[in-house]
Amino acid sequence: MGITTKRTFRVKSIDVKFPQPIVIINEDDAREFGIASGNVVLATIGDVYHSLIVMTSKTLAQRSECVFPLELMSKLGISEGDVIGLRLIGLPQSIYALKKRLKGEKLTEGEFLALIRDVVAGMYGEAEIAAFLVSQLYNPLSDNELSHLIKAMVETGVKVKFEETVYDIHSIGGVPGNSKVALISVPIVAAAGLLIPKTSSRAITSPAGTADTMEVLARVDLAVDEIVEIARKVKGTLAWGGRLNLAPADDIFVSIERKLAIDPEQQMVASILSKKLAMGVERLVVDIPVGRGTKVQELKDAESLASIFIKQAGLLNIAIKIAITYGGQPIGTSVGPALEAREALRTHIEKRGSRSLIDKAIMLAGLIIEMSGRAHPGTGVEVARDIFLSGKAYEKFKQIIEAQGGNPNTKPEDIPVGKYTFTLKSPTEGAVTYIDNTAIALIARACGAPYDKGAGVEFHAKVGYRVNRGDPLITIYSNSETRLDDALVLLREHQPIVVEGMLVKTLP
Repeated sequence: MGITTKRTFRVKSIDVKFPQPIVIINEDDAREFGIASGNVVLATIGDVYHSLIVMTSKTLAQRSECVFPLELMSKLGISEGDVIGLRLIGLPQSIYALKKRLKGEKLTEGEFLALIRDVVAGMYGEAEIAAFLVSQLYNPLSDNELSHLIKAMVETGVKVKFEETVYDIHSIGGVPGNSKVALISVPIVAAAGLLIPKTSSRAITSPAGTADTMEVLARVDLAVDEIVEIARKVKGTLAWGGRLNLAPADDIFVSIERKLAIDPEQQMVASILSKKLAMGVERLVVDIPVGRGTKVQELKDAESLASIFIKQAGLLNIAIKIAITYGGQPIGTSVGPALEAREALRTHIEKRGSRSLIDKAIMLAGLIIEMSGRAHPGTGVEVARDIFLSGKAYEKFKQIIEAQGGNPNTKPEDIPVGKYTFTLKSPTEGAVTYIDNTAIALIARACGAPYDKGAGVEFHAKVGYRVNRGDPLITIYSNSETRLDDALVLLREHQPIVVEGMLVKTLP
């Protein structure tokens, strides 16, 4: 790695937030330094080095001054007025591995480790990382290369160790309303006496991720030591993975994928399995929903993805079971963090509710219980259902909520939802024949979900329900009148729920 001569700068703060570690310097300093906005520099803070992305300004930074976001200053342990050194970074050695990948040549395990280590260290900008991700769309990794990538992603972050076997359930998502399934399946597994320290992401393009929904009820921004302590105490967690530094390259990759609106299949597998390996997971159930408007719309594509998971799990010594599930319409009767938290809580308390929610949660939990050997093959669903109906799962859920700093006695009616609403009514008598997953997700996000916890969509009818003219079909919620109006525009442009009668057409 080539590095230029170091120059010193005095630190100044600015109260802004950036998704990446940036430093702002004066344009004249940058010109003399021979760098431009977007270049990567190495900051010397005592004996520690940090890679930063340079931005330039005529006014925000004076000569010999470097401006840091307050949040980053706290993370780096520096204060206003400190003097630090900055050096321009030349090309990292792993650039040759990156070029090999772009040409379609195979990389060794060592080359993947060097490349991912430099990604995590901030040696690469968005362009180089985007090139690496896009290369997978046109030059798929071999089985061994994908295994090398996953191991490198694990090795460059924190690894958690437990004294007993660790289980987990992961859904690739893509179905509105899916985030609440874990709020039922995880407590069932934990109530069965199995260790399931589940970490989840926040929503990327959906109206709610499991972490967004659980956050309505308890803290999810737990540190590694907190997760270990809670999991050992109550057997389960429902936490956000963003604070844990598990496979940190994945967080970098996801931020670029989001901007490019791409989701390379192999990188998805690497993302999921690297996080699970870092958390010490040994036995895993992966849920792949299939249906119109989901990430995987055809059964053959689901089976192809499942084969990649199974091959990699074998190479990485993870016992795995793939569940290909129905995703042709939203799960349960709600979409959006608060609405889904209410539905999950009500389902636990009443031990009844939407069959799509209950059956899916019990089925996934049952597969894990079978993998543990605590149920014979084919009987895990009955064991999981007994735990759910007995109330043991609800008691375990309350323990998890309390351990994560929430109120275990929260009732569904205690959870606030959006104060501005609109109810779509059926224009005719008939049966609901179709619910558009994509349209529902767009409408819920337009209402403000997942950032507005109370925003979302509630269903009064699902596919197969018979309705009369004027019966309510869906209600949309928001805490912003403007956002509700935006959602109503989408509601008129799309047809999120279709009601059809027996008569299709008359002739002549």
